[in-house]
Amino acid sequence: MAERPQTGPRRAYIALGSNIGDRISYIQKACQKMTDKGIHVLRTSALYETKPMYLENQQHFVNGVCEIETTLDPPSLLEQLKEIEADLGRVKVVDNGPRTVDLDILLYDKEVLRTDFLIIPHQRMMEREFVLRPLCDLVPHAPIPDSTPLLSFRRQLERLPAADPPLSSLTPLSHNLPALTSQSPNRRTHLMAVLNLTPDSFSDGGLHSPTDLNPLLPKLRKQLQQKHPLTILDIGGQSTRPHAPQFAPQEELGRILPAIHVLRSDPSFAKLAISIDTYRASVAAAAMEAGADIINDISAGQMDPEMLPTIAHVGCTCVLMHMRGTPDTMMKLTDYPSGVIEGVGSELLRRVQEAERAGIRRWRIILDPGIGFAKTQSQNLEILRRFDELRNFEGLQGLPWVVGVSRKGFIGKITGVEEASERKWGTAACVAAAVRGGAEIVRVHDVEEMGQVVAMADALWRV
Repeated sequence: MAERPQTGPRRAYIALGSNIGDRISYIQKACQKMTDKGIHVLRTSALYETKPMYLENQQHFVNGVCEIETTLDPPSLLEQLKEIEADLGRVKVVDNGPRTVDLDILLYDKEVLRTDFLIIPHQRMMEREFVLRPLCDLVPHAPIPDSTPLLSFRRQLERLPAADPPLSSLTPLSHNLPALTSQSPNRRTHLMAVLNLTPDSFSDGGLHSPTDLNPLLPKLRKQLQQKHPLTILDIGGQSTRPHAPQFAPQEELGRILPAIHVLRSDPSFAKLAISIDTYRASVAAAAMEAGADIINDISAGQMDPEMLPTIAHVGCTCVLMHMRGTPDTMMKLTDYPSGVIEGVGSELLRRVQEAERAGIRRWRIILDPGIGFAKTQSQNLEILRRFDELRNFEGLQGLPWVVGVSRKGFIGKITGVEEASERKWGTAACVAAAVRGGAEIVRVHDVEEMGQVVAMADALWRV
């Protein structure tokens, strides 16, 4: 078939795969090299770990798909992709064998192309769940070119035999922890501990010194060794309670950087992922440079326009929380005309789309429904009751979630417990509900007690 002249940027979909070394890192590097070559990566799917097909005696693969825009014709695009593979150390020894990275053109606009060295759509994609599932993260309802009868990619995926075990998306936490597997039925819920280094946080302000963590370290070590261990520490240097004074970024950094340095210099905390609770891009960048793993932004990039580009540049995992307005105005913004599930889901979908446009990869996104932020008591309860519906909101499927209910005000109102630090029993019920609804991470103050709650909840529902 003769090549058509290019008339402008074209949309294409590239399969991503790796099963050697740091597989996710190789895929991220491949996406960056595409960008460096002028191939615009618009969006990425989640990443999925899969058993090898055809040649089974090799390591499991990590697979995904990216949507690109390019002015290259298909043969020129393939040539550039092969150069990227070579740059990243791919050496082909045997067909379908191990590789540092594998890049294939799946689709190129709606074109059908058949030559001796390139077939589009990719000739084997319709039999491969590890291709169709990530492709359905991007274009589930698009028609398959040249299919008879005309089918969407989602319909073709539904026709394939289900994988055993089922495929699950992967979300990295840190280099020393396994990735989150949000679609694995027997996944273990992670404990994220709250460490506020502020003088004015709502339940534990002033409790911990930002310049001397030594009194806290033995307790953290014990929590890392408990039966259901702590895996993530969420460090905050700026209170987000309503009407809390806003300190300068340098003061916020002066609180959190010493903590990061202490933890990263102690080998006993090597398997502890460090999350930084901040809405400021400059704080996020400095914290990542110091050794943090995750950025947890209550505003999902809305309070600092540089936050999403900064996260994309650093390439770290982030938590995008649902909130409206600011902590000072949020409780005046609790009207959800279509219901709180529809409202939170649709607004978080927009946050995800904004993150993707900024260059954040889908496999680096964790969501948070924002319990207590721009929600009334009844809305908080409805989210917990119907959390499984929110997880399956169209466009958000497969993304992992963190839920923070610990010691929240609505728990105090329902139980009559005024002192925030005494709200353990009410928190326990909400944590169990979050696990039942599908949360991958629960953010808590009382790590020992909530570890027991999560252990029991996992035994009940993660089977």
